[in-house]
Amino acid sequence: EVRARCAQGACLVRCRRRLYDLSGFVRLHPGGEQLLRRRAGTDVSAALDGPPHRHSANARRWLEQYYVGEMEPGEEQVPPAAPGWFSFSFQSHSEPVDKKAVDAAAQTPTQMDPRCKTVDVEKDLVDWQKPLLWQVGYLGEKYDEWVHQPVDRPIRLFHSDILERLSKTAWYVVFVVWAPVVLYLSWVSYTSLAQGNTRLFSSFTTEYSIPVHKYYFPFIFLLGMFLWSLLEYLIHRFVFHMKPPASNYYLITLHFLLHGQHHKSPFDSSRLVFPPVPASLVIGFFYGILRLLLPEVLGLSVFVGGLCGYVIYDMMHYYLHYGSPKKGTYLYGLKAYHVKHHFEHQKSGFGISTRFWDHPFRTLIPEETFEKED
Repeated sequence: EVRARCAQGACLVRCRRRLYDLSGFVRLHPGGEQLLRRRAGTDVSAALDGPPHRHSANARRWLEQYYVGEMEPGEEQVPPAAPGWFSFSFQSHSEPVDKKAVDAAAQTPTQMDPRCKTVDVEKDLVDWQKPLLWQVGYLGEKYDEWVHQPVDRPIRLFHSDILERLSKTAWYVVFVVWAPVVLYLSWVSYTSLAQGNTRLFSSFTTEYSIPVHKYYFPFIFLLGMFLWSLLEYLIHRFVFHMKPPASNYYLITLHFLLHGQHHKSPFDSSRLVFPPVPASLVIGFFYGILRLLLPEVLGLSVFVGGLCGYVIYDMMHYYLHYGSPKKGTYLYGLKAYHVKHHFEHQKSGFGISTRFWDHPFRTLIPEETFEKED
């Protein structure tokens, strides 16, 4: 039956005698879709421990969400169809199952890795049938551990349907809204610089001020993108990953709204990019700072480069969660790096569009090493 389902395109794997249906997860797997497809119908117990990758406790807990039944040896042994295939029958949730027997089997080391803990949404610390935003503040000391145990289910934040819709954004909306702004402001910046009236340090001295020609615009634009990459790192590390005091209901709620909900449900496609309305407020704030620090046209040129960097960041962030990059490419390594940040290394790996700033700030996720066994 497992062979037949896999032949139809399903991706079922087993961990000892527990059967899992990963059909809905294959494209999201950081190791690539083909890696899971090749292991369809086989026992992945050894693969969970690596090499090349040792799966974290969160990854093992994540796997339990796709549990479909308990394997039982077939009464008649049939020759396997291909290497790695096994002949067995299984009890699925659609058939009558002795729940006590399954629960007891789940606690047996031979049936389930003791590092795994079954996800039971009915007994979770929050009520998933109600908006979560107003519940998480009551978790107190349990919030930090709870929010960093990811689940594969959508999150509702608000009671109001209008606010709920505004909190969700399709990935292409960011490009549709901000790409025309980048193009228009780039044209304004270039044509303004072409007039030859922009000079650096002119507010302090006219004798030693430096003229800024239109040919400098590409370099100023790239400087803005570079500064955005630093800002991306700093916001992600010190704002999104602040640890709110366990006694402060409001800071916990704010953290969950800003970033905690993304770590709790990392594959919720409607919450992977920043909604344009709150984004415009943050973008306007940074534009105001640049206007204070730099001449108007020069500040605008740096700003538009940073805005372009933001658009690229949001597109890349969505792709790192929902894309399936080719093995060996830059994005393939970046996807694996970012997934490690979500599932195991929440206190490091803060670079998203680049790992560059993780090096000087010493927050680089360490490479895994495997000692040879005797």
